[in-house]
Amino acid sequence: MGAPFDLGFVFSFLPKLLTTLSTTLLIVACSLLAGMVVGFIIALPRLYKVPVLKTCAEVYISFFRGTPILIQLFLFYYGLPEVLKLVNLDMTRTPVLVFVILTYGLHTGAFMSEMIRASVTAVDKGQVEAAYATGMTSYQAFTRIVLPQALGIAIPVFSNLLIALLKDTSLAFTLGVMEMTGKAQTLGSATQHFIETYIALALIYLVISFTIEKLLLVAEKRLLRHEAQDSPAKKRFTLQRKASYRTIVADMGAGKGGGA
Repeated sequence: MGAPFDLGFVFSFLPKLLTTLSTTLLIVACSLLAGMVVGFIIALPRLYKVPVLKTCAEVYISFFRGTPILIQLFLFYYGLPEVLKLVNLDMTRTPVLVFVILTYGLHTGAFMSEMIRASVTAVDKGQVEAAYATGMTSYQAFTRIVLPQALGIAIPVFSNLLIALLKDTSLAFTLGVMEMTGKAQTLGSATQHFIETYIALALIYLVISFTIEKLLLVAEKRLLRHEAQDSPAKKRFTLQRKASYRTIVADMGAGKGGGA
């Protein structure tokens, strides 16, 4: 049993937890950058259907999406140095943060590759063919037609991935990294006010996640600003939907009235 609940400890723990926020954000930033690079490389064989590389990419994605991040952390931290010893590479003095960023980067890369592949294939191929017909090169068609639309499609998924990565960094303390969750564990053990510690920790994660969500929502709206909200096609669809709804209601009313 811990000490009696005291709301004052929540506010006193906040600045202490924020001292390790830089470590958490460093893990997120480096892992995200590595994940984007790896995800792009892994997505290419699947987009262009390269026979052998496509299979390798699918195995990679299946492993990192199908196993818990905690197990991946242990495998890379304890297993990778043992494997590298076979080729006379000593990683015993490598900082644990390197293993953490490597694991999170590869883990994020698997999800990034799926996001990239899905967002690119979601763009209408007819637009690309029209771009070629107007004389654009493949590079011009991709940067002017595909990329802007793919970015707009990918933003909501990217937002979810980024927030999930932020929350997953809480497992880094299992390898001894003193990020926010590790600091919370230390404060809770020292003061016996565990509930207050985790409330303060939850508030910090909540504020950061909310800020990320709102910033990326603004970016999404800016990227998709070319889509008219009240286009004629959308208005026709809305009118047809309302008409169909009235027809259904009328038919239901006639059915309830009964026959002869």
